[in-house]
This record gives sequence, C-alpha cells and structure tokens, in this order.
Amino acid sequence: MIKKMAILNAFKLSFIALPVAVGLACASQPAQAALSQGTNAPDFTLRGALAGKPITFSLKSALTKGPVVLYFFPAAFTAGCTQEAHDFAAAAEQFQAQGATLVGITAGNTDRVSEFSKVECRDKFAVLADPGALTAILYHSVNTEHQTLLSQRTSYVIAPDGNILLSFTSNNPEQHVSETLESLKKWHASQVQK
Repeated sequence: MIKKMAILNAFKLSFIALPVAVGLACASQPAQAALSQGTNAPDFTLRGALAGKPITFSLKSALTKGPVVLYFFPAAFTAGCTQEAHDFAAAAEQFQAQGATLVGITAGNTDRVSEFSKVECRDKFAVLADPGALTAILYHSVNTEHQTLLSQRTSYVIAPDGNILLSFTSNNPEQHVSETLESLKKWHASQVQK
C-alpha cells in the first residue's frame, strides 16, 4: 500500500512539474522566428524622433521614396544598442547612397528615443518608440526573455514594393550594418540591370 501511494504521488508530482518545466523553457525563448525573406512587410505608423525632434514615421510613406532598412533593438542606452546605433550612424551615408531610409525601432526605454536619436544615433537617422512591442510583434521580432516585452535584435531590408529582401537576427550588433548594406547593394545592382 505504501509503495502504491509513493508511485501515485510521484505520478502526481511529474504531472504538475512537466507543464511548469515546459512553460519555463518556452518563456526563455524568443516568441517566434522573424518574418522571412520574400514576405510582405506589415505597414505601421509610429512616433519617434530624428535629431531629437519629434516625428511620425509611416512605412508606407517611406517606401514611396525607396527601400527601407528597419532595425529593431532591445532598449535605448544599453551597451549593445548604443554600439549598434553608433555603427549605423557611421554608415548612414552609405545607406543614403543606396537610396535607403534607415530607421531604428525599440520597445525598451521608449521615453528616451528623442535623446537617443540625438546622442547615440548622432542625428543621422530616426528612432521610433514601440510601446508594448506591438510593431515588434507584427514583425515577429520580440524577445520574451525579460519581465517586459522587448524588441529582438533583428534587421530588415524592405524593397519599395513592401517585399522583405533581408531578415537578419543576431545578438551581435556589429553584424547588422554589414548584412543590411550588402543586401541593399545586391538589390540596387539588380535594379540597375533591369
């Protein structure tokens, strides 16, 4: 009888522990993979700042001027995000030479995007606030490893027709500039050949 009770209790414990363990494992993973190359980029309009001045950015409107390089980053004024902003700012003229609009989006420290656009982005490109990570969710670029939803470090290159030319996710901020520039150059070369 005691042996039977011990087996029953062990079964009950494993029945409770399994869903908890699965839930914890899922919570530490990003919600889902980023939107893939070849899909259409969801339209959005967000408020943000360029050179410290408030702006409203519409993807649809920006795409009428050429391709858009859209990069999601976790939070303004954190080490990796600051380095990534510096790298994008240093390459801003190269993006402009390819006819691209460069824009960063964050769900973290959204109250500081104005200051971040001026100080860390060096007045070179817009930074948009994504409260609640709603746009990041649309782009499947959400990092759920924290208490609050943050943007996953993901970059997209979007053609003027809304087609995603590049979808790149990496925690290494230094790779995002080279990957997006390379994709832009390939697209631009293909347009010249047409």
